[in-house]
Order: sequence, then C-alpha cells, then structure tokens
Amino acid sequence: MVTETPAKSTASAPLSVVVALSLATLIAWTHGGRAEVARLGAYNVDVSQISMSGLSSGAEMTVQFQVAYSSLLRGVGIIAGSPYACAEGQVTRAMRVCACFFSCASDQIDVAKLADITWKNAAKGEIDDPANLKRHRVWMLSGSQDQLVPQSKMDALASYYAGFVDPGQMAFKKDLAAGHGMPTKDYGNPCDTEIDPFINDCGYDAAGELLAWIHGDLKPPNPGALGGRFVQFDQSEFVKNPTDHSLAPDGWLYAPASCADGGRACKLHVALHGCNQFQSHSYWNFSFPFYHRFGRQYVDHAGFNAWADANDMIVLYPQATSAALLGNPLGCWDWWGYDDANYAVKKGRQMTAIKMMIDRISGAPGAH
Repeated sequence: MVTETPAKSTASAPLSVVVALSLATLIAWTHGGRAEVARLGAYNVDVSQISMSGLSSGAEMTVQFQVAYSSLLRGVGIIAGSPYACAEGQVTRAMRVCACFFSCASDQIDVAKLADITWKNAAKGEIDDPANLKRHRVWMLSGSQDQLVPQSKMDALASYYAGFVDPGQMAFKKDLAAGHGMPTKDYGNPCDTEIDPFINDCGYDAAGELLAWIHGDLKPPNPGALGGRFVQFDQSEFVKNPTDHSLAPDGWLYAPASCADGGRACKLHVALHGCNQFQSHSYWNFSFPFYHRFGRQYVDHAGFNAWADANDMIVLYPQATSAALLGNPLGCWDWWGYDDANYAVKKGRQMTAIKMMIDRISGAPGAH
C-alpha cells in the first residue's frame, strides 16, 4: 500500500458526502494551477557525467534515446524494458511482443533484426555511431514477478546490448521478487504487486544502485531533509503545444544547493516515469478519498533526489501525459510511433524535446 497517512474512518459519513468530497478532490487535482512554472535554467554540468534511466515506457524511451544519442550519455538504468526499436512502429508489437500488456504473443523478439535496424539507422545518419555504446555503463533490473514485461523481454534486451556494450560495463539484476513498478527502499505498494502507482516498496534502492553503477563511487544519500530546490518548468519551450504530442505542459527538475550557483560542475541524471505515472493521472484506491492523483510521486519517491543531494547531481524529470486521440490513454512515452514515425531516431519529436532540455541545462553550444 502507498505510504500515505491513513484517513479517519468515514463509516459514519453519508455516502453522498464521501462521493462528493472525492469528486471535488479529483476535480481540484485535475485542474490545478501553474503559478510556480519557470523557465528551465542552465547549470554548470560535467558533460561526461550525463546519464538516464526509465521504468516501463520510460525504459523504452531511455533505450532508444541512448542508442540515438550515444555520444551524449555515460550510461543508463533500465527497469522493465526491451531492445531498441522493438515495436517496429506497431502498437500491437509493443503491447504483445515487446511486453505483455494484454496478452503475450507467441512471437519472440528478433534481436538480430533489431541490431540490423540499429546499424541501418546509423548508416542513414539518423542516430549516433553505435560504436559509442561500447563504453556505456548499463544497469538492468527485471523483477521476477513482473507479468507486464516478463524477464524474457529483458533477456532479449541483455542480448541486444551484448552486441554493442563491453560485457564488463553491464549489470543485470533478476533475483528481486518485484512486480511491474519502480523498486524503492521504503515507499509504495508491496514489492510483488502490479497496480497504481507502480512504485513498489521492495526494501531495495533501485535508484541508488543504478546511479552507483553508472557514476562510480557515490557518497551515501542525504538521510534528512533535502537541501536543494524543485523547479517546475515549461515544456512548451521544447515542443510546441506539448499536450498535442502526449507531453505534459510542465516538467520537473531537482537541483541540489551545491549546483545552484555554478561554482562546481555537477552530474546530470534524466529520470523517465512509466505509463500511468503522469502527473494528472488519477486512480482508484480503497482508502478515502478513493481517487488518488499520481501527482509528483515519481519525482518525490522514485529515490533519486537524496542521492543527488549528496553527490552534486541534478535530476531532470521530463513529463509525458495521456493523449487518448493519439491512442495513448495511459500517458506512455512514444516507443511505437503513436505521435511520430521518427520516434526512435534523433529527429523524433519527444526525443528532440528531451535532448533540448539536456542541452539547456548543460549549457550546450546553440542551446537557448
């Protein structure tokens, strides 16, 4: 169960009052204001220390961003993902071959074919040279109880990486009895569950493990109150009319105090949420007020910020959102082409938006 403070019993309250309060809360959450939205700023970033991670559709986006922009990243953390271009532009393949969201097809993931697509995209100049992947630090986790992205799908990803990445640069954890979700040390549902908010209390700090693998020796996470600040920024700077392309109006960034004044070069980690983890998503829960807004749960509780606070690391949280007219009601990242046929290459709309955010933060030449 989500670690929220239990509400007092509503047994004595009329059902109509409970329902009315729940609906009022849902409406207020869904139509919240944007008074604190700011322009995403530039920081002093060590460009050799840029990394990315993702869960579920965030893992898929991380893999395709890593392959497309392999010259940019140091490494990645993948939780419940599949190989680059696995969907081949088809939603049915995405849902039933690369994952098992409705049912599993008998088709197996053709790793050799996907490796060939990678080299062909590189030959066309649509992605960076895949030879860059050899130096990447790659950390993977597949929960043994994950039924949505079973371990066979992550095994295919490991096989794909084996064709590009130095074996000594890869780590693959498969012995955690986790369902489909972000494993944390002490927040979320029971570890083996697969329900909203898809953050699971596994007594295991996945965020810390992946950051340590990618970036090397890190100081222990800050055990107390965070000393930095959260920035809610306008994503429309990076893609016009973002909600038309299943991107939320706003994203989030966490900047430790040590990175605020530009006096030292900081690391940058990009953390991508999964499906049904967009801010305005509301889900049923059997505790009052029944409907819960997902809100900032991934930003606040995925586990990255305390590590960032202690290790001069900025964390960028781009935000997708639901777009039913695009065939994306669950607010997944575009890893099958629902918005853009170029979704898996550098000129893909969501890919470009994230790259522009990174460029802005790191002060890359030409960023504005």
